[in-house]
Amino acid sequence: MDLPANSFKRAIHAGRQQIGLWCSVPSNFTVEILAGSGFHWLLLDTEHSPNELPIVYGQLQAAMEGTAQPIVRIPWNDSVMMKRYLDAGVQSFLIPMVQNAEEARAAVAATRYPPRGIRGFAAASRASRFGRIKDYYDRAEDEICVLVQVETQEALDNLEAICGVEGVDGVFIGPGDLSSSVGYLGKQGDPVIVELIETTIRRITAAGNRAGILTPDEALAKRYIQAGTIFTAVGSDSGILARMSEALARRFAET
Repeated sequence: MDLPANSFKRAIHAGRQQIGLWCSVPSNFTVEILAGSGFHWLLLDTEHSPNELPIVYGQLQAAMEGTAQPIVRIPWNDSVMMKRYLDAGVQSFLIPMVQNAEEARAAVAATRYPPRGIRGFAAASRASRFGRIKDYYDRAEDEICVLVQVETQEALDNLEAICGVEGVDGVFIGPGDLSSSVGYLGKQGDPVIVELIETTIRRITAAGNRAGILTPDEALAKRYIQAGTIFTAVGSDSGILARMSEALARRFAET
């Protein structure tokens, strides 16, 4: 048995735009549906969603027949937590609230076996397909993608240093927390924030890394892609469910 290739990691390093969808609904059923919808990646959220490892385990299984690469956002930059998700077979991570190069290096180290990191050894986890991928330990690092999330003024102050950390495959801008950090709570679409985000995207690109973001605003998504994002989430499952169901109810309420 061969180690699954991380198509998402290869694509962003090759500069190919990857369009994604946020998954906040803690369900393998919805992930199975969405994995075949044509997105390049799905973000399985465990930070701002009532989602836990056993559910994510099922979501990873549900995504296997689809075309979208699953990415898991863990709740915090914690090596013990990351170890458990690595053993479950997660190949791509989004790490929230990374503030500086030291924290970025810690995130990368948690995904690497010694001597390059601190990842713990498991003999027969799902990651190695229960020991059936014989060269897993030699090749695992090649297929692991580490995305770090910058979402405060402190992180922006350290942006180039974060971008320069070996093993950081992408830098994701968190527009919600970033806007609140600089005094624009809940105003991600304010022209000041939009300009700040576009500047941040260009700084990430100029530093030789790859920028990503989430926005359900189609016009903003296109602006950020134009500015240089290479992995761009354009909506969420909960948002689609809420807005589309509201629209359907309104159409019939008006008859």
